[in-house]
Amino acid sequence: MTSHRLASGGMVNRGQLLNFTFDGRTFRGFEGDTLASALLANDQMLMARSFKYHRPRGAVTAGSAEPNALMTIGSSARREPNARATVVELYDGLVAASQNRWPSLKHDFGAINNLLSPFLGAGFYYKTFMWPALFWERLYEPLIRHAAGLGKVAMQADPDRYEKSWAHCDLLVIGAGPTGLMAALAAGRAGARVILADEGFRLGGSLLGESASVGGMTATDFAGTVIEELAALPNVTLMARTTVFGWYDDMVFGAVERVQKHVAPPSPDLAVERLWRIVAKRAILASGAEERPLVFGGNDKPGVMTAAAARTYLNRYGVAVGSRVAVFTNGGSGYRTAADLVARGVDVTAIIDARPQSTDPVPQGVRVVRNGSVVATKGRHRIDGLIAERSGFEEMIACDALAMSGGWSPVIHLMCQRGAKPVWSDEKQAFLAPDIGKAFVAAGSAAGFDRISDCLKDGANKASALLRDLGFAAYDADIPDVEGEYDPSFAPLWYVPGAKDKAFVDFQNDVHVGDLGLAQREGFRHIEHTKRYTTAGMATDQGKLGNVNAAGIIAGMRGVSPAEIGTTTFRPFYTPVSFGALAGTVRAEHAAPVRTSPLQNWARKNGAAFVESGLWYRSAWFSREGEKSWRESVDREVLNVRANVGLCDVSTLGKIEIFGRGAAELLDRVYSNSFLKLPVGKARYGLMLREDGIVFDDGTTSRLAENHYVMTTTTAYAAEVLAHLEFAAQTFWPELDVRFVSSTDQWAQMSLAGPKSRTVMSRIVQDDISDDAFPFLAAREVVLRGGLKARLFRLSFSGELAYELAVPAGYGEAVADAIMEAGGDEGICAYGVEALNVLRVEKGHVTHSELEGRTTADDVGLGRMMAMQKPDFIGKRLSMRFGLTAADRLQLVGLKAVEADKEIKAGAHLLKDQAKPSLANDQGFVSSACFSPSLGHYIALAMLKSGRERFGERILVWDGLRGSEVMAEVCSPVFVDPDNLKLHL
Repeated sequence: MTSHRLASGGMVNRGQLLNFTFDGRTFRGFEGDTLASALLANDQMLMARSFKYHRPRGAVTAGSAEPNALMTIGSSARREPNARATVVELYDGLVAASQNRWPSLKHDFGAINNLLSPFLGAGFYYKTFMWPALFWERLYEPLIRHAAGLGKVAMQADPDRYEKSWAHCDLLVIGAGPTGLMAALAAGRAGARVILADEGFRLGGSLLGESASVGGMTATDFAGTVIEELAALPNVTLMARTTVFGWYDDMVFGAVERVQKHVAPPSPDLAVERLWRIVAKRAILASGAEERPLVFGGNDKPGVMTAAAARTYLNRYGVAVGSRVAVFTNGGSGYRTAADLVARGVDVTAIIDARPQSTDPVPQGVRVVRNGSVVATKGRHRIDGLIAERSGFEEMIACDALAMSGGWSPVIHLMCQRGAKPVWSDEKQAFLAPDIGKAFVAAGSAAGFDRISDCLKDGANKASALLRDLGFAAYDADIPDVEGEYDPSFAPLWYVPGAKDKAFVDFQNDVHVGDLGLAQREGFRHIEHTKRYTTAGMATDQGKLGNVNAAGIIAGMRGVSPAEIGTTTFRPFYTPVSFGALAGTVRAEHAAPVRTSPLQNWARKNGAAFVESGLWYRSAWFSREGEKSWRESVDREVLNVRANVGLCDVSTLGKIEIFGRGAAELLDRVYSNSFLKLPVGKARYGLMLREDGIVFDDGTTSRLAENHYVMTTTTAYAAEVLAHLEFAAQTFWPELDVRFVSSTDQWAQMSLAGPKSRTVMSRIVQDDISDDAFPFLAAREVVLRGGLKARLFRLSFSGELAYELAVPAGYGEAVADAIMEAGGDEGICAYGVEALNVLRVEKGHVTHSELEGRTTADDVGLGRMMAMQKPDFIGKRLSMRFGLTAADRLQLVGLKAVEADKEIKAGAHLLKDQAKPSLANDQGFVSSACFSPSLGHYIALAMLKSGRERFGERILVWDGLRGSEVMAEVCSPVFVDPDNLKLHL
């Protein structure tokens, strides 16, 4: 037995002893304990330090709304910060450590902040760190960053597994308390597919902490009986340890199941956590209500907790939170807690009731201080007494724990996550769930019902109504009688005046009543502004415990109803969700699919070095014997393409098949240039704009048949372009008959470029591909020698005579081998993306290095492709804005070093000669740079202010990061074959 563990009672398994450590000390608990209940059983009230003032803190709740008892669980790679001790399931060998303290929890140097608290009020960081300016980077910011945050994450790779799953049901019941159990039972008996999800590791909710009897048995036995029946129904799925954290479109709910968080070490064959996406036809929110703490001086000391928490620790875990407990209440919950404590032999020193009178039964021998209040608590690391006040008379009352009850707030976050606002009820003195339609309804305490009997009835009735709406013959559940219920009513009490210490509203963020008042005086009066100025309701707490009190206190300060104050915005997640659960199996090498070209083996045989390019691995260059660097290989490949012929794998370019009578019309609307009259058998270079007039992507589209087009996109933007087309077709012009399918993986595509490319290609293709029969921009199906059907396009990214040949992916390697063999006597070589990049820079062709999300068509010299005579196209209107047509915009130019041996580097800034590097003097930047073996010196493409007017000007290319300064001449971006003669050989 431990000092505060009762000799009997509770739902813990006293036959299974568990050892655990907290801050290096060994403690004992039982199976069925939470970490918090086990610590309390060992009289460990002090569990944490608060964030700002480093005040001693202990558990204030027994559930997921806990703001104080945040701990780091585990060690090494499995270390998890900010775990709430009140929901951490105890297991043998658990390692826990307190946070936000140094050198120890009991002796924390940071507690000096409490002495400095007069200088650390709300918004102090906005006022304090303004002067001198030099101190910000050298002193203030380092100190703030060092103090920021709660807990420390593990820096090692997470060794555990995570999963994602889908589930579907007719009815999702969120919460397995009295309301949820009856709702699930009614639906399950009616034959509906039911999922009952609850965040607790034991189903039953508040019934597990109650002493009332339900249906002639204890509340816990009743819960067990219902759960046993539900578990036997094949159409009911019970999901304990599962938190429903978010409500999304189309009745999709996000939930996290903690599969092995209570196991050490976890099995490598199972996930530690599983993220569920639950699709429900209907849903019931049976999340219950959270008891509000009272706001009075010193309400944050260890040992001060809600009355419901004290009752739960007593009845569920067999733990007395103190040997001499006082109760401060404004309603019946405090009396029920006092009665339960007395029944279990715990001394209740006094009930301080804020109301002048009540009808609540007083436990025998317990003194009641009516119309009283608590204005201060005594003790340093835990409470050891309180000062009660009544009509100006103050007295000391000895106690080592204080149970407080300030009323109830329905837990309605999920129903407000999509914009609906809570509705204030004067009758209930609480914010209730809004009416968001018949598909998702609140029931029981979440709907404002107070008594267990009402919750049982409401759960069954709401479930039956939803099932009838779905067409089920609803089962009329028998509602059991409840005996021993207490009167749950309460009188509103937002703040106890006369506090002799700080009265905290948000325990986690150290926000007290004075901070709220300061925010009102300084103009941060809207509840959202108050939140951000004071930090009330931020961090992991998200206002679950203190936000309603904050709204009530502010309403009192301003003399209005809480309805006028409202609440802050509720957003997912209800409680913190690990990144591991969100990622699932998508981690390390599985974070993105590894995509290899159909020509990967061909490239490897020819000596390719591969580079990661987006989702793909592409051949970067092809080394040959005697070449000592990648540059030697690239230079050779470039020169060979210019002089002879080269083969490049371009299979990774996006390929989208477009079908339908409306295909031409849609292409004409998504491209800025005209496509309506593109002949069959021809290709055209196209430029897409975003709606704001900025260039989105470029590529070619070929018309293979009357209603069949094939579009190529850049490698990086293939998925985005397909999504863009689908969005335009489905939302802008749904009347058009057009369909899309991605065929990137179905084709192996290779570019054959160079003056001898026609000679080599004619040895592979049966069809006539002479210049007359197959001119520049021709595109059609051909037959290869041997009978294989293929697609041939006369396109060039290098500026040379070139073809792109597409064959079914399975034939890619064989066809590439055949081309290399056919071009052997023509000096053919394989070339990679590095050489391809040099070839395109020499030719002045742009990629997403230039089309980087800020450039217009005119910026990159493609303004003539804007067919402004067309009635409309995406981006047309906004492309004419003044800001996108200003004369001093950055424009595409070429750069060549004045001294031929000087290297120009991509990313460098452009300055006028002798100009000091600064934003004011910045003239642009280098977007692409390379060594041109064709020219024998470095060249670059750059974006320069009014660039096309500055050809011949000398400009400084400044790279402060790499310590480089190069004088360069501004020139045309086309360095090789400016008249395009080679394309038409």
